Amino acid sequence: MRAAVLRAAELPVPYAESTPLSLESVPVPEPRHGEVLVRIARASLCHSDLSVIDGSRIRPLPMALGHEATGVVEGVGDGVGDVRVGDHVVLVFVPACGECRACSAGRPALCYRGAEANGSGNLLHGPALLRDADGGRVNHHLGVSAFAQYAVVARESVVVIDDDVPFDIAAMFGCAALTGIGAVLNTAAVREGQSVVVFGLGAVGLMAVMAAAQIPGTTVIAIDPLASKQELGLRCGAQHAGAPDEAADLVRRATDGGADVVIEAVGSARVMEAGLQLLARGGALVSVGLPHPDQEISTQALQFAGQGRRLLGSYMGDAVPERDIPAYLELWRQGRLPVELLHTDTRPLEDLNESLDALAEGRVVRRIFTLG
Repeated sequence: MRAAVLRAAELPVPYAESTPLSLESVPVPEPRHGEVLVRIARASLCHSDLSVIDGSRIRPLPMALGHEATGVVEGVGDGVGDVRVGDHVVLVFVPACGECRACSAGRPALCYRGAEANGSGNLLHGPALLRDADGGRVNHHLGVSAFAQYAVVARESVVVIDDDVPFDIAAMFGCAALTGIGAVLNTAAVREGQSVVVFGLGAVGLMAVMAAAQIPGTTVIAIDPLASKQELGLRCGAQHAGAPDEAADLVRRATDGGADVVIEAVGSARVMEAGLQLLARGGALVSVGLPHPDQEISTQALQFAGQGRRLLGSYMGDAVPERDIPAYLELWRQGRLPVELLHTDTRPLEDLNESLDALAEGRVVRRIFTLG
């Protein structure tokens, strides 16, 4: 099969010239105990892929990238009885073991064993299966490696969905939807009538806008430096949109003393600091983006006890994928989550490197790839 492999991070931009991803011929692995073989139908390009390429997220190389995808089950390993050949599935980038401290507390997005496997390039149930043409190890990206024609993943990395969900829609539910919608509904638990500010209108931020907008009585303010993204934020349900330097004035005019919730979906310590200053007393900043590990925040410590403000981390939207993906798809069916607005276009896998530039420059929201 063909797979997009990253062998060196931090290559110079533009990526269309430095070509960090190469399409390599990789043997199709067989699923082991507890694993399934998925034919990838569509895979989306996400900033979490870009963050490995630019060095913001350190991962073992070489690595077959791609983690947001949908496909059809083509084989199952021993011990898998609830997923069948022919099932349509959404792939999930945290395979939850179901037994660790986080899983036992009902927070599978923070699974200890899943995080360990993802950080090492392995799968939940065993070491990496991918090999290059010379037999060398190729690491898995977040237990998925979806920029390939096939993927062997842990059973815990798939959620079965209805066959009538279009692949271009389903592809966005394993990462962008879980992360953005979950940040609003799970982490922040936004209530009727509250005010929500979203910084960063990529796919995750726009999913957060849509989720907040479908809650009755909310005031949603969408912030991004690009006018095209601001317009898209309004189409996704925000009542107000503007650039970062307009955020404070928008919040002042649209709220009574500050925002109840600020969603930071940029991956910037400076934006986190700015977001804290926009909160009402008792408000919460939800950090969703992935800043470079060297970034640090500096803020007045007294605001937390003195004003009751909260800083909340949200990984994968604190989602429970088996529960949340079907629920979010039902909201989409009802017309309350118009995720099709985020689908920029569909391209062949050969366009991956150029697409990295397009994503970094904000020219695309979700570019989806065919894997034929």
